Amino acid sequence: MANSIEPLLRLMAQLRHSRHGCAWDRAQTMASLTPHTLEEAHEVVDCIEREAWDELPDELGDLLFQVVFYAQLAAEAQRFDFTEVVQRVVAKLTRRHPHIFGDAAPLEPAAQRQRWEELKAAERRMGGAPRGELAGIPRAMPALARAAKLQGRAAHVGFDWPATGPVLEKLDEELAELQAARSAGDALAVAAEMGDVLFTCVNLARHLGVDAERALRLANTRFEQRFEQMEARAQDAGQSLEGLDAGAWESLWKQAKAALG
Repeated sequence: MANSIEPLLRLMAQLRHSRHGCAWDRAQTMASLTPHTLEEAHEVVDCIEREAWDELPDELGDLLFQVVFYAQLAAEAQRFDFTEVVQRVVAKLTRRHPHIFGDAAPLEPAAQRQRWEELKAAERRMGGAPRGELAGIPRAMPALARAAKLQGRAAHVGFDWPATGPVLEKLDEELAELQAARSAGDALAVAAEMGDVLFTCVNLARHLGVDAERALRLANTRFEQRFEQMEARAQDAGQSLEGLDAGAWESLWKQAKAALG
């Protein structure tokens, strides 16, 4: 079948063949693949944010290949295989959609999200030693995204600011503490307080309904585009970027903002 996963599974097995496979693929381990997996995931997100729909199938394929690669390594170690990966995700998604596959009543999206988190929490409590509300949030997640996840889990059990106003007050407090650490010349305290400022900014974004990770990615893109515009304008004027003074930089920046928005 054209949409079958089997050709990809066979290709992966061939790449890992002990005699006829690819030397690079044979040398890989679970740990060595993780940087590539993160890169492929980021490339998928980049395509979506750029609306590069013609590129997206290739990037999704690269990400799928990562999953198949991990499953092949696990099968070789007799831990699990691709079939078990599929069976587990089907069982999990079936379990977490009782309004589709069970007798639970359908809910509006926000309430459905709440139910989803409750089902996940129940799963964390099943079997073995009790696990805390913050258990299972990957440490390898991007820091802003992980901060939002930690805060969301804590908010789920009631540890949260009641509104946006107090979060803004907390941000002012953290900025004051950062300034105090800076004035004291305490480098370690400055780093810690800077972390608290960023963590509070994520909390503020969450209360405003903003995805902090995506907001910063978009801010990075805006800065990149504006800086490239400044470079082009300086070049057109025969100016060297290194030789610009503060006033020239400010003028170019305003021009770039006006041109790009």
